[in-house]
Amino acid sequence: MLGEIPYHGIDPVLLPLGGGLAIRWYGLMYLVGFAAGLWILKKLSRRGFFPLSPEATADFLLWLVVGVVLGGRLGYALFYEPSLLTHPGDLVKIWTGGLSFHGGLLGVAVATILYTRIKKAPFWRVGDGLALAITPGIFLVRMANFINGELFGRVAPSRLPWGMRFPRDPVALEKLRELGRLPYVTRNPREEEVAILKALKDGTWEKIAPLVPLRHPSQVYEALLEGVVLGLILWRIYTWDRKKGFRLPPGAYVAFFLGGYGFFRFFIEFFRQPDPQLGFVLGPFSRGQELCFLMILAAGLIYWWCSFRRKSREG
Repeated sequence: MLGEIPYHGIDPVLLPLGGGLAIRWYGLMYLVGFAAGLWILKKLSRRGFFPLSPEATADFLLWLVVGVVLGGRLGYALFYEPSLLTHPGDLVKIWTGGLSFHGGLLGVAVATILYTRIKKAPFWRVGDGLALAITPGIFLVRMANFINGELFGRVAPSRLPWGMRFPRDPVALEKLRELGRLPYVTRNPREEEVAILKALKDGTWEKIAPLVPLRHPSQVYEALLEGVVLGLILWRIYTWDRKKGFRLPPGAYVAFFLGGYGFFRFFIEFFRQPDPQLGFVLGPFSRGQELCFLMILAAGLIYWWCSFRRKSREG
């Protein structure tokens, strides 16, 4: 275990409220991400780049929240767990986990189309603003995945100095069941979290950890590449474009975001454990890589279309 990063042991519940209610890191990161995005959009609005007023931007945020939640949940059901579509009662239980980024992205696209049509605002320039505002939220939500110990990576080489052993690893959960710390059948995710926290505190985790495989902390990879690096690239392009008088066609930032996210996520999926209910869906590729490949194709088409429209209008 020399050189590996010890598991952090943070409780996914930040503040229990009683009656089964709680403030979770996951929900808080979404909230902070939306707040950061709103601040960025208002800043872009004051600079004249984002075509909505600061007041309208706050109203637009409500549409985005609905789009992310509905799209994320329906996307998860469609892309990863179709059985939820036949169980509406389970489908609405978003607090148990299961939101798809790609589904949330589609939900945001639909919300943006509807809002811009109602307000008669330019869709592509609104989308450009969203592309610049979304990356802080991606970083925060991926760090929430890390706090939850979920969406961990594939088994890593023993020499990897930043590898980690996750208590939610199937091997770790099986050991907890064998020791009677966790029921073999449970539909309560909090019961699993409590069992893990107790094992971390009473020394049980130290005993079973050597039996748990070392894995890539892929949540951190995603937070850094999709959240930080992609955000810096997009803002560097924006700074350059602003100095040139915004020569890039409306929609270019949407294309850059889709292509950049698709590329980074496609690469990281080689280190991320595929979803257990699906595994690999096309040779060595996961469902996430399938969707990211479509994102990259869409990015190329969008940039070509937006450039073509500008040339047609200027010509």
